[in-house]
Amino acid sequence: MSSTDLAGRTALVTGASRGLGRAIAAGLASAGAAVIGVARDGDALSSAMEAVGGRALVHDLADVDGIAARVEGLEVDVLVNAAAVMSSKRSTTLATTLGEWRDVRAVDLDAPFALVSALVPGMARRRWGRVVNLSACLGRLTGPGTAGGLAPYRVAKAGLNALTRNLAHELALGRRGVLVDATCPGHCRTDMGGPDAPRSIEEGADTAIWLCRRASSPSEPAPTGRLWEDRAEVPW
Repeated sequence: MSSTDLAGRTALVTGASRGLGRAIAAGLASAGAAVIGVARDGDALSSAMEAVGGRALVHDLADVDGIAARVEGLEVDVLVNAAAVMSSKRSTTLATTLGEWRDVRAVDLDAPFALVSALVPGMARRRWGRVVNLSACLGRLTGPGTAGGLAPYRVAKAGLNALTRNLAHELALGRRGVLVDATCPGHCRTDMGGPDAPRSIEEGADTAIWLCRRASSPSEPAPTGRLWEDRAEVPW
């Protein structure tokens, strides 16, 4: 599948201060995009964006109600929802609290929805856009999926998968110029994944960057509305 240069395009990447988000931001900048990074840690975000010539937009995504105002006026062509928080290891459905459930959902599902609502209508009007949601194997309904434990995280990621598929169909599966996809980066050596995880950050970020760069046209759209891992489609 051919890739496209992102020169002249603007990409907004959440969680861009570190880990997968930072690596994706760097990859998109290398492809020519003007990058806007979003994170709550202003110092780390500024450092990351300075390294790629990008712009830092400091915002705590847990403040979902404030997202629309924070991105108002931005014309974004590529949206990567990479930020996420994990629930505690003991957070089974019956053991988690409503507070933890809401805290995880806010960042992992509600914030991506708020950004989609604010930025994707512009993509549809301009007939070009890419939305990439970083999901997780733990959110799949096949394989390890929602098989118990880490309930707030697993269910939020399953919801992100459903949002991805639903939005892609509403945008006519690429025939309006916007591709919407999700990717499982795998267990990577990030702050969340830990130093002993089997995959590097670069391996985890690769598919997201690839999805952002895929060539597509409304008359011949690339496959979209799907879940990807290592550049290959996997079942939801």
